[in-house]
Amino acid sequence: MKPMNVELHIEELVLHGFAPGERYRIGEAVERELQRLLAEQGAPNLFNGNVELAQMNAGTFNVEPNAKSETIGAQVAQAVYEGMKGGMGR
Repeated sequence: MKPMNVELHIEELVLHGFAPGERYRIGEAVERELQRLLAEQGAPNLFNGNVELAQMNAGTFNVEPNAKSETIGAQVAQAVYEGMKGGMGR
């Protein structure tokens, strides 16, 4: 099976309730986890061609008090990936 090339561009990621100083660490963790998920599980069926989404709601998730930025970013990425699997306009 030929590997699929996936280009994912997130213009804006809106997170409520996190310290502004954590934004870059969370963002980098999101990027790493999405790369891992796409490499291990592949792109969801929604992405069987050129797809552009103006907006996607990845829902909510619980964060443990004092969670590290890397953990938060991984949870965000997992929510985004699940949102991609759920289709557009979720």
